[in-house]
Amino acid sequence: MTYFTDFDISDQVKQAIQDMGFEEPSPIQEKAIPAILTGGDVIGQAQTGTGKTAAFGIPVVDKVTEERYIQALILTPTRELAIQVSGELQKLSAHKRIRTLPIYGGQSIGHQIKALRQGVQVVIGTPGRMLDHLRRGTLKLNSVHTVVLDEADEMLDMGFVDDIEAILKEVNQVRQTLLFSATMPPAIRKLSRKYMNDPKTVTINKGEVTAPSINQVYYKVLERNKIDSLCRIIDSDDVELGILFCRTKKGVAELTEALQARGYLVDGLHGDLTQSQRDVVMKKFRDSSIEFLIATDVAARGIDVENVTHVINYDIPQDPESYVHRIGRTGRAGRTGAAITLVTPREMKHLRSIEKEIKMHIPSASVPTIEEVVEKQQSSWKNLIQDTIEQGGKEMELFLPLVDEILAEQDPKQVVAALLKLKFSTETATEDAGYSFGDTGGAKGMVRFFINVGRNVNLTPKILGEEIGRLVGIPVKSIGRIDIFENFSFVDVPEEAAPFVYEGLRYSRINGARVNLEPAKPRPKRERRTPAGSRRS
Repeated sequence: MTYFTDFDISDQVKQAIQDMGFEEPSPIQEKAIPAILTGGDVIGQAQTGTGKTAAFGIPVVDKVTEERYIQALILTPTRELAIQVSGELQKLSAHKRIRTLPIYGGQSIGHQIKALRQGVQVVIGTPGRMLDHLRRGTLKLNSVHTVVLDEADEMLDMGFVDDIEAILKEVNQVRQTLLFSATMPPAIRKLSRKYMNDPKTVTINKGEVTAPSINQVYYKVLERNKIDSLCRIIDSDDVELGILFCRTKKGVAELTEALQARGYLVDGLHGDLTQSQRDVVMKKFRDSSIEFLIATDVAARGIDVENVTHVINYDIPQDPESYVHRIGRTGRAGRTGAAITLVTPREMKHLRSIEKEIKMHIPSASVPTIEEVVEKQQSSWKNLIQDTIEQGGKEMELFLPLVDEILAEQDPKQVVAALLKLKFSTETATEDAGYSFGDTGGAKGMVRFFINVGRNVNLTPKILGEEIGRLVGIPVKSIGRIDIFENFSFVDVPEEAAPFVYEGLRYSRINGARVNLEPAKPRPKRERRTPAGSRRS
């Protein structure tokens, strides 16, 4: 086992690490710190939440002297990340007389110019504002010996590549360059070839990121009642602070509005917000004025709040890297976090590709029933009533005449039950708006579906059964009778799985052919024998 005391760094930095309560380095720190300390260029592939800031921060602080000129430059994609990195480096340099300065848009440039003139050793900032200072002549980079590109893939996605290149051309060519990125797309490799000298690559596998402090689970939900399912899930769990991820800005706005209307303490973060609006939302999140922050991947860049207990993928991430990146925002600093993903039937294939990439199976769970949610909420409602009674006040006295009138006419137990029902209906999900397929001629407890392809696309019972199991996530053995004809087919599936089969297979492809699936029409009893040419599973 490696400890921070094993690294060849100064006693002042070791003391600062000890003050921060750290003993053992994280996997990326264990691999990156020794490589950086050799003085060569290093590429570190690691996601947010793996401890990468300290992985480059410890060697940078150790290398920087107390002389008042800029010696290290750190580029970040967002102001939030610049502030976070600056804070981390300040803690690491607590026993050295080193000044770090975050510079970013949205803050007074005059204040930044004044701080730069007073002398700082480490500058952390966004490319746009950094370039602004260079053009003004207020940022002198001729003595910089270390450059760090943090979350390089995010910076390139945000269109900063030209700014980054312009900045790197202003730095002394005899320097150490460190590049950290969650993914390594071709644009990053091109940048590293152009501006780095024979870099050493250190990486950690995704299993080291996702385990063991993050409890991962997915819920299979129907598209038509996704919000109701989400409400049941969060009502039945103990959420202190959570991030809800949506795929689009529109999705963030719609989900924020829907949850606020149901009484949840949430707010949304997306790319259309001004910096001041974003700051207001983030302040509410950091001081726990809201329970959930709803965000897109782009809007969430640079967010690093340690006490996040839950990350919920309302929309499944576009790729495995985004999945790892998202869930890494919980389970920080030794705490246990929960990563929940809502998966519609059409997204099951996508979930399987994520599992394959992270080399682990994500367990499934059933969406809680209304009965389970009520049972879970009982103690919190009881405490709420108790607190309200103890607080009393004039507001309660206003209702007393009405209370006397109601109790004179109704049973007290029925009155309390009715009030709790009213409370429940406004705060908790309504009953599922499920599908009603009617009589489809299937066996008892089964729904029979018609599919518009058959032997004409080389379909067999085995292929159809496995495709349903894979796309919908149900056991193949639970599938009932399968009849394959020349141009169409029939299949029986369990009633509880039928909505998922309907949403998952409708308009999908089997053996390359576009298929349509509809509830079958029941046949007269005299025609229900197995026709010649059909096959059963």
